[in-house]
Amino acid sequence: MSSRIGPFRLQAPTSVTTSFSDLLTAAQAGERQLEGEGVLSLAVAIPSRDPMALLSQLEEGDRFRFLWDSAPGLCLAASGRCNSLELSGPRRFELAQRFSAVSLNRLAAPQHCPPLARPRVLLAFSFFDSPLHEGEGVPGVQAVLPRWQLSKQGRHCWLRLQRNLGGDISARSVAEELWEQAERLGALPSDPCADQGHAPGPAIASRSSWQEGYRSVVQRGVELVEEGRLRKLVLAVRQQLLLDQPLDPLQLLAQLRLRQPGSCRFLWQQAGGPALLGASPERLLTVRQGQLRSDALAGTAPVGPTAELLTRSDKDRREHELVVEAITDVLRAAGLTTRRPRHPRLARHGQMVHLHTPISAALEDQQPLSLAAALHPTPAVAGLPRREAMAALRSLEPFERGYYAAPIGWIDSEGDTELRVAIRSGSLQGRRLELTAGAGLVRGSAVERELAEVALKLGVLQQQLDLPHSESLR
Repeated sequence: MSSRIGPFRLQAPTSVTTSFSDLLTAAQAGERQLEGEGVLSLAVAIPSRDPMALLSQLEEGDRFRFLWDSAPGLCLAASGRCNSLELSGPRRFELAQRFSAVSLNRLAAPQHCPPLARPRVLLAFSFFDSPLHEGEGVPGVQAVLPRWQLSKQGRHCWLRLQRNLGGDISARSVAEELWEQAERLGALPSDPCADQGHAPGPAIASRSSWQEGYRSVVQRGVELVEEGRLRKLVLAVRQQLLLDQPLDPLQLLAQLRLRQPGSCRFLWQQAGGPALLGASPERLLTVRQGQLRSDALAGTAPVGPTAELLTRSDKDRREHELVVEAITDVLRAAGLTTRRPRHPRLARHGQMVHLHTPISAALEDQQPLSLAAALHPTPAVAGLPRREAMAALRSLEPFERGYYAAPIGWIDSEGDTELRVAIRSGSLQGRRLELTAGAGLVRGSAVERELAEVALKLGVLQQQLDLPHSESLR
C-alpha cells in the first residue's frame, strides 16, 4: 500500500484480522518492519457502536479527545496522543503537511482495512497564523496522531490503537491491549450516554450583552465597504454565557446531532482546557481518491416562507458570488480545472438556510494542506481583498478569534482529507460557554439587518443547547 501524502512506502498489507492469533501475527510483522522502534498501528473490526457515545470509554490520561461526526457518513472518535505537533507562524500548513506525511508513512500498519479505518492525523488550525499577543490564544496549528481511534460508517465499525514500540511496549502488548479494549467495548450492554441528546439543558445564570458594541463595529465595517476600501468584510461577535451547572461537551454534541443532521459535528479538547465544539455546514475542502471539493456557503436566512427570497436577493447573491469567485480563482491559480453548477442552491442546516455552491476539481499533484493554506480564510469568513480584510478584523474585533472560522479536520494514510470551517461553534469549559457568530458586509448591507442575522445565529446555537433566548433575541 503506498501513500499519496509522502515519499515513504509501507509493506503490502496482510489479511483482515479475525482472531487474536491473526492480530498477533500482524503485530509481529509490523514490529519486524519497524525493526523494534517506531509506531505500530493495529486495528480490529468490532460490533457496530456509536463512537460519540463511546468516546468517554476511550479517554487516556492526557485527556486529549476528538470527535468528527458527519453521520450518516463517517463518525470518528479519538483519544490520547501517540505523536503531536503544536506551532504558530506563516508556514503552519506546510509543516502540518510534513508532520502528517512523516507520522502516517513511517508507522507500521500491516493489516488490510477499509477506508473508514485508516490511520489519521487530526488537525485544528487557528484563524490567524499566530496569536496577536505572544503567549495568549491558541497555537496556529495543532496536529495529533491519536492513540485510540474508533470509526464507524454505515454498520461497519473499527477500533485502532497506535503505540510507540520500545521499553515495556512490544508488539504482543499492543495486540493484547487492543484486543482487550475491543472485547470490553463489544461487551457493553448499550451505548453509554446515548440518550444525552434528550437530556434537559442547563439554565443560563448570566449572559453578556453584545448588541451595542457590535453595532458600532458593524457601522465602521459598512463604511469601509461603501467607501470601496473593501469589497466584503465578515465581522464576528462573541457572547459569554454562564450556566447554572457544568455541561458535558458530549451532551451538547448529542443535541447538535439531533438538530443539525446536515452539518458535521466536531469536538477538539486538550488536557484540562476548554472544548471547541460545533456543527459546521461549511466544507473548506474534501479530498477523496484524488478528487477535491470545496463549498461556497454565503447568504443566510431563517427557515420559513421567506427563505426562497435568498435566491432573489441582490445583496445575498453578490455576497455569495464573491465567495464562489475567490475559491475558484485560488484553485485555478494552483493549476486545477474547476467545475461548479451555474446557479447556487438552497442548503438547510438546522433552522437556517444558506446559498450553497459546490466547487470540484481533480487534485493532480497538489498537497491537500497547501491548497487549504491558499483557501483559508475564504471570503465567507473574512472578506476581500483578503489581506486588507484580515487587517480590519484585527483592528475592529475586540477578541481573539482563536479556532473560530478556522479549518478543523483530518488527513489519512492515503491522502484523503477533510477540513471543515469551524463556524456554528463555541468554547465550553465547565459552566462557561462562549458562542461566536458573524455576518458578511457588502455594499448595500444595513446595520440592523446584520445585527438580526447574528442574533439569529446566536439564538439557534442557544436553541441547540435547550437554552432560553435572551430578551434581546426574542
